[in-house]
Amino acid sequence: MAGAALAQSKITLAVGGGSCLCYLPTMLAKQLGEYEKAGVNVDVVDFKGGSDALKAVIGGSADVVSGYFDHCVNLAAKGQHLQAFVVYDRYPGLALVVSPKQTDSIKSVKDLANKKVGVSAPGSSTDFFLKYLLKKEGVDPNSVAVIGVGLGATAVAAMEQGQIDAAVMLDPSVTVLQGRNKGLRILSDTRTQHDTLGVFGGEYPGGALYTRADWIASHEKEVQAMTNAIIATLKWIHSHSPEEIADKMPPEYVGKDKAGYIAALKNTIPMFSETGRMDPKGAQAVLAVFSQGSPDVAKANIDVTKTYTNKFVDEAHKKLGMK
Repeated sequence: MAGAALAQSKITLAVGGGSCLCYLPTMLAKQLGEYEKAGVNVDVVDFKGGSDALKAVIGGSADVVSGYFDHCVNLAAKGQHLQAFVVYDRYPGLALVVSPKQTDSIKSVKDLANKKVGVSAPGSSTDFFLKYLLKKEGVDPNSVAVIGVGLGATAVAAMEQGQIDAAVMLDPSVTVLQGRNKGLRILSDTRTQHDTLGVFGGEYPGGALYTRADWIASHEKEVQAMTNAIIATLKWIHSHSPEEIADKMPPEYVGKDKAGYIAALKNTIPMFSETGRMDPKGAQAVLAVFSQGSPDVAKANIDVTKTYTNKFVDEAHKKLGMK
């Protein structure tokens, strides 16, 4: 009966770009019926970028965000107490890609000064990643024109038509662009552990379910149910083939090029967490990156352990008989 009672409570889940493979566990959980099985009725609302999904939760029109954990750290500096409760991406999966029309003129991050660079939406994790890379290479972020181009087909079109000179992209868009443009130049790539360690010096959590800490405290049953659903989905992902995963996804996300989508999935699957747990070192790495890029974060004296909890994940593991 507890499950049935919980299913009455409807949760609005804001996603920062549902077609992006970085958010696949959230969308797949819906397709597999895992939210319902866990006893919660989840309404997924899709936004153009993570910053828009975040605004929906801060403004009260959504309950939980499926987005990048770094927002929890960034907003802690502004006195907003957000907490991630299940992490599904071990790596951010972000890639800084040069437009096919600019391959010959842009050979390094330094060449992006005075250029137009696409991000999903200004203020999103793609934007933060760009600013971090620019500062790391000694380029003034203010010298770069940042343009919101979304994450899917709109970003690919903007790149191929030369509306922008480069973009921070995620799969499946990166693989799609690579498939259509041989010799595509990628300046930075965090889709693998090797590259993530190279860029950040440690693992760097990407996508997670997070919301206001006070909401978590007053909705523990719902938070547990959503965590159970994501953990069950992660388990399903790691025990099925990319082809089987693609077959479960909505056709509008897979797109017309199913083979390209499956190729992108093969690149992405290692990025998905097997446990759902936040690695404390990963959370520290996020804080270190943001402290470099944001004076507000640097001087805020943030206790990063308050920006996440593994309590619900540990409980889900017990329920599913996982270690």
